[in-house]
Amino acid sequence: MADAPDTRGRLIDTAVALFTRHTFAGTSLQMIADHIGFTKAAIYHHFRTREQLLLAVLEPLLSELGTVLDEAELKRSPQARAAHLLTGYSGIAVRNRGLVGVLATDPSVATALEARTDWTELIERQLKILAEVEPGPGGTVRAAMVVAGIAAAAGPLSADLDDDELLRQLIEAGRRTLGIRAPRTPRKGDT
Repeated sequence: MADAPDTRGRLIDTAVALFTRHTFAGTSLQMIADHIGFTKAAIYHHFRTREQLLLAVLEPLLSELGTVLDEAELKRSPQARAAHLLTGYSGIAVRNRGLVGVLATDPSVATALEARTDWTELIERQLKILAEVEPGPGGTVRAAMVVAGIAAAAGPLSADLDDDELLRQLIEAGRRTLGIRAPRTPRKGDT
């Protein structure tokens, strides 16, 4: 068998591709094994369940989102915190287009992760920061729309947009939804 880290990486990469194509619920360990040319027993050496594999797929995203949240929470105003989070989360969604869309829209992912307090804590922190821009029910609704909307828009709906354009559109739509002004662009002659 190949080197364990390389094999683990190949399994994760294959899982991402199949989750994106068939959803988490629609992808079995046997499908992953068949796609990669392994036996199911070889996969069990690295991951006992699809849920363990899902967590391995999510770990880099969760870590990156945690860093963005930590940085956002250090900003002084609710608008600055939300703007930082909006930009960071949009970047994560663009870099992981298909996967973020699947994770946000596949109910089996939510079921698999509902017992994970680290996952729910990240989502709660994200929504809290975005909702602070407009305290009350309106802010909560807007925050949920932005989080879910970015995830959905990063999927197949935006396949024809390049990464830079998609990122720009996500941030702009998020700013409008939350009521956050775009940063002022310096005019010629400003220093």
